[in-house]
Amino acid sequence: MKFLDQAKVYVRSGDGGAGCVSFRREKFIEFGGPDGGDGGRGGDVWVECVDGLNTLIDYRYQQHFKAKKGDHGKGANRTGARGSDIILKVPAGTEILDEDEETVLADLTEVGQRIKLLEGGNGGFGNAQFKTSTNQAPRRANPGLEGQERWIWLRLKLIADAGLVGLPNAGKSTFLAATTAAKPKIADYPFTTLHPGLGVVRADGREFVLADIPGLIEGAHEGVGIGDRFLAHIERCGALLHLVDGTSEHAGKAYKTVRAELEAYGAGLEDKPEIVALSKIDALSPELLKQQKERLQRAAKKKPMLISAQSGQGVQEALRALLDVVAATRAEEKKAAAKPKEAWRP
Repeated sequence: MKFLDQAKVYVRSGDGGAGCVSFRREKFIEFGGPDGGDGGRGGDVWVECVDGLNTLIDYRYQQHFKAKKGDHGKGANRTGARGSDIILKVPAGTEILDEDEETVLADLTEVGQRIKLLEGGNGGFGNAQFKTSTNQAPRRANPGLEGQERWIWLRLKLIADAGLVGLPNAGKSTFLAATTAAKPKIADYPFTTLHPGLGVVRADGREFVLADIPGLIEGAHEGVGIGDRFLAHIERCGALLHLVDGTSEHAGKAYKTVRAELEAYGAGLEDKPEIVALSKIDALSPELLKQQKERLQRAAKKKPMLISAQSGQGVQEALRALLDVVAATRAEEKKAAAKPKEAWRP
């Protein structure tokens, strides 16, 4: 299954059914009167967050979704049937944006969330609704109201507790494979990872979700390489693990390159708690390891962790550090959610 994290979709709610002009005509009933029923209401457009989905691939092959129209009213005071709704099913973490790709209409982060995006049109009144003492035989009925329509963007942002960032070939996929049951593609060339991956990390009896995104290079915010569009998948992360390749020419410059791209992207990524780690230390000599560590420490202004996902050296320490930050972030979120909101005052 291909990974698709963005789709443009056209949605339209159903038109309301027209009212009916009808009169009761039965034998031996002298004054039957009007009995035209109302039209049925058009169907609504709903968006629902469901379990079992992790991509928007369903919206690659179908982009137009229309709810059913309401049935017209009928004689004998029969109201038309209501049009059936249409439900767009999306994975957790999906944002719904307006056509301008900036206005957020809804953010579905939990399974079971459901919002009404567009309302169906009301059905028109039949002529029975217009009967009065001075107009006992009305010959008019209302047409149903038209439904609403709009283009929307569906944008998926993976829900993970921590995210991996770094240049291509920094060892992110190797780290994900070593700490989770995920099986990302690992090879000795840039941009092995072409789409984000998720894995569940279990350490010290606790667990959290770790996200791996394609590597960033200088100019990614301008579309160089794969670009920075996948950075959206770590916007919801509580912490970042910044891996710097120890075999690179200059660990400090590599760190600053990625930090510059995070700051250019914005969305609060530059302010997230960050753990810096020098990877692939098993491939370095003691002298080069010391030199790269000092370079990275000067650039990051903090002591980096030393890890090797291949040999397992320093991996558990990095996971414990991530767990502590993730636990602190979760506690802050729960505290903020439990805090009572102040009543609105004019």
